[in-house]
Amino acid sequence: MRRKKYIIGNWKMNGLAQDLQQIGEINTFCGRNDSVDSAICPPVTLISGAAQVNTDITIGAQDVHHNEAGAHTGCLSAAMLKEAGARFSIVGHSERRADQGETDALVAAKAKALKTAGMNAILCVGETLETRDAGNAIDFVTAQLLASLPEEASSKWLTVAYEPVWAIGTGRVPQSADIADMHAALRAALTDRIGSDGDNMRILYGGSVNGGNASEILTLDNVDGALVGGASLTADKFLPILEAVA
Repeated sequence: MRRKKYIIGNWKMNGLAQDLQQIGEINTFCGRNDSVDSAICPPVTLISGAAQVNTDITIGAQDVHHNEAGAHTGCLSAAMLKEAGARFSIVGHSERRADQGETDALVAAKAKALKTAGMNAILCVGETLETRDAGNAIDFVTAQLLASLPEEASSKWLTVAYEPVWAIGTGRVPQSADIADMHAALRAALTDRIGSDGDNMRILYGGSVNGGNASEILTLDNVDGALVGGASLTADKFLPILEAVA
């Protein structure tokens, strides 16, 4: 099945107002090319500004609270993010699972909250180096995916992102065969859980993706795009990844 490639940049805790010019430069490329869907997740302070800068890049958030409102100091609901200009949010990123102790159940609740608000979700899963070295990576990650999938999961509003935790920001990338094997296992788990729509759902790879390795990674079976960290912070590093698709 032909699934349109999807490249998402996650700025994490980086970026000030002056950096919005990077999105403008990326937008110029995207306006000339419709072979790839592109998105940027800036820090929440820049979502509104980023949404106003561009027309061809989808703007997303990096996290969302699972409740619609309430006494949750410092948190933001899906409706708030949507009003600011975000069209989707990442949920379950490994840094939040590790640093904030987020559980699979909480990740599923966050994804459900996005759907309720009419937004899309990027659901992250991935294994640590210890799990990989123990030979349990595929079993662990597929179980994590199934436990994190919200009710009514559908390719219409949900995308999966596989990120081996040990490859994020380290410059290390799994062997191509390992990436392909994991994505095939995730595809099988999705079709087993949600039926034929599992073939429609995009599965992204994340973990030290850059302009030098993007072409090889993006041609692997069942790799439908990339969730990019550090290489998305500037146009000169992010554009080569987009061009690898074109």
